[in-house]
Amino acid sequence: MPEGDTVRRAADRLGQALTGQRLTLVDIRWGTVGEDPIRDALVEEIVPRGKHLLHRFDTGWTLHTHLRMEGSWRIEGGGSPAAARALRRRDLRVALGTAAWTTLGLRLGEVDLVRRHDEHRLVGHLGPDVLGADWDAATALARLSGAPGTTLAAALLDQRNLAGVGTFWASEALFLQRLDPWRPVAELREEDLAALVERVHTLMVRSHALGMQSSTGHRRADRRAFVHGRARQPCRRCGTTIRVGDLGVGAHERVFFSCPVCQSG
Repeated sequence: MPEGDTVRRAADRLGQALTGQRLTLVDIRWGTVGEDPIRDALVEEIVPRGKHLLHRFDTGWTLHTHLRMEGSWRIEGGGSPAAARALRRRDLRVALGTAAWTTLGLRLGEVDLVRRHDEHRLVGHLGPDVLGADWDAATALARLSGAPGTTLAAALLDQRNLAGVGTFWASEALFLQRLDPWRPVAELREEDLAALVERVHTLMVRSHALGMQSSTGHRRADRRAFVHGRARQPCRRCGTTIRVGDLGVGAHERVFFSCPVCQSG
């Protein structure tokens, strides 16, 4: 699933293409979501909020999208053959374009069109955005501490605590802090929990500046992570085989990676 740094990079690219421009193309293919409120609208800004994207228009309306597991935004030249092909795709959910650029939301997991003063209904539950102007480590720490019976991994992934963290950053931060993902929050001292929060923030800020999702600082695809996605491979620190386990149940079930030695506590 795309995480906060990935979504912020998408917002940056979309903003460069659309901000300050008037739409000549609006095509929304999502249930009963209508297009009239933003047809011919001027794009004022595109704001990332955790894993969410908010396109804001001069009509007072906001297009809210969430990439979920497989979604992405592409940008093609306006009227180009590539744009024309993309507009014929069955997994296209939203297309917004100007004379110069066509932006295409593919395989999106959520699409909503709301008045700007109703944005809180969609993103008001989120905790401080790790990469946002509202980042507040103290608030994030307080929210994490408020779920003492929750495992560290589940608490980091709960967007109500801090927004933008997914399994990649949670796995990598816990590895670097030598913490067992299944350890209850209540077992950590406040200073250790604060250090975990700071580690998450530092990693994601650095990744955003690097321009790709990498906790190691390496750009090569097979060197970007310490544990995430490395099941049955040797730990980069101690050589022990990386383990993978399920975290949560039902709709919230996800796989989580860790080193059984480095993170044994």
